[in-house]
This record gives sequence, structure tokens and C-alpha cells, in this order.
Amino acid sequence: MSGTPPDPDRLGPALHRFVEVIAQLRSPDGCPWDRVQTLASIKPFTLEETCELLEAIDLDDNEAISEELGDVLLQVVLLSQIARDENRFDLIQVVEKITAKMIHRHPHVFGNESAQSAADVMTHWERAKQSEKQRESVLEGIPVDLPALAKAARLSKKAARVGYDWPHRAMLFDKLREEVTELREELGEIPDIAAGVHMDPVPDEEVTDLERKDRIEGELGDVLFVVANIARRWGINPEEALRRSNNKFADRFQAIERGLKSLGKTPATATLQEMEALYQAYKQSQQSLAATSGDPVNDRDG
Repeated sequence: MSGTPPDPDRLGPALHRFVEVIAQLRSPDGCPWDRVQTLASIKPFTLEETCELLEAIDLDDNEAISEELGDVLLQVVLLSQIARDENRFDLIQVVEKITAKMIHRHPHVFGNESAQSAADVMTHWERAKQSEKQRESVLEGIPVDLPALAKAARLSKKAARVGYDWPHRAMLFDKLREEVTELREELGEIPDIAAGVHMDPVPDEEVTDLERKDRIEGELGDVLFVVANIARRWGINPEEALRRSNNKFADRFQAIERGLKSLGKTPATATLQEMEALYQAYKQSQQSLAATSGDPVNDRDG
């Protein structure tokens, strides 16, 4: 049944046993590697395990999701044990704090408030956060190490909540055209190439003028910031969208490599036209398979 917690008779002993295992690994007679870890040294592993969990969710593989959730739980328990060993805090405090926070930020469930929509819930959430934390700026509270595209969406969302936003979301496309034009101007002479027109490849040329490179980087950043805002206004996670496109490109490029291998070639020995033909063939096969299976086709042109 939805909303039913796990069996406490099983959960309690299982979780306690896991915590015991981690504590033993950190003990004087435990694992040499675990004993020397710090909160800082574990950070890369925490990020890696989180990314692997996202990948498992994308694959919709229950076995993999379950396993990766365990790895994320390991990060929480291990970090908490390290903190306990350093006399900072322990897992009990972690659990108590997050429990109290969830209750406080859901007064429509655990209190006397009411919420008829997701927007109402967010209003309660923000009001509760404001009462918990005294901040000088509405932009505070965003993680410093958050990926830049996701951070752009978070920054603009916080500003929008106090009224600093484009009145109509369609205005963002005018802003995008403006920023792209400014980027093109900084990049110099760029020919307008019609789709399908063959042109000889032009090698990349790194900008060596530091002042010009700084201006180009600024204009490119402005373009990406507007793109993040477009995603926000249509309820899309830009970081997730880019991650999916990365995965899609990698999948299709690897299909090119497989196709070339069957022809006795490699990307280094094949022409661009040969590689593009294989790319398009694989793309079409994917779309046909999705149409046959009834799965939505997420990409029409990409």
C-alpha cells in the first residue's frame, strides 16, 4: 500500500547491523582504508555513487537501483560514522534532524495548514525554510559545488519567487536570440551554413587573446544562462536534459563505431559522410523501434 513504511521488525535489525559493520570497519581493528578516511576524502565517492544511482534510474532497472541506493546509504552512514569518530555528530542526530525538518516543512500533512496543489506545498516549504534560517539574500542556500547549469536554474528560480523574472516566458526566446547574436559577434566572422550544405571541415582554433577569450566566455555563459531559464519556465531540469543528451550522443556514436568495425574501419579511417550515414541509420532504427513498441519518441531532430 502506498505510504506504508517497511516492516519495523526487519528494518530495525537490518539497519542496526549495517551501522555496526561500518563502525567496525572504522575501528582500530577494522579496515586500514576506512580508518583513514575523512569527510573531505569521501566527497568524490559520494558524488560518484549519486551519479551511478541516476544512471540506474534512467535504465529503470530495479536491481541496479536497489544496489545503487545501498551505495548512497553507505555514504550517509560512513560519513556519519566519521563525524562521530571526530566528535562532531552521529547518525542519530542526522536522522532526527531530517525527520524534524520534514515534519516542520509539511504543516499541511503534520499540522493544521492545508494544501490543494503543488504550488501551495512550495509556499509552505519556503515559509518554513525562512523561519528556520535567517539569510541576508534570497539567493543564499544554493550549494557552491552544484553543477553550473543546475545552479543557473536555481538562482533564477529564487529570484523569480520575489518577482524578478521575465513577465512572459516567451520573452526568453528573444533574449536567447540576442545573446546568441552577441556571441557570434565576439567569435568573429561565422558563415551562415544552410542545413545539408557540404563544406570542407575547418579545424578548431583556440582563442589566444586572453581579453577576447574572456569576452567570449562571458557571452557563452549568458547563452547558457538563458537556456537554463527556458528550461525552468517550462518545468524542465536542464542538468537532467543535458545528461540525457550526453547519454544519447554517446550511445549513437558507439553505434557508429560498431558499424565501422563491421566494415573493417575506425572513426580515424572513415569519412565524415560515412559516420553521419551510420549515425542517421541508427537514429532511425531507434525511432522505428520506439514507434513499434509504443514508447514515446523523445527526440525528433536531435
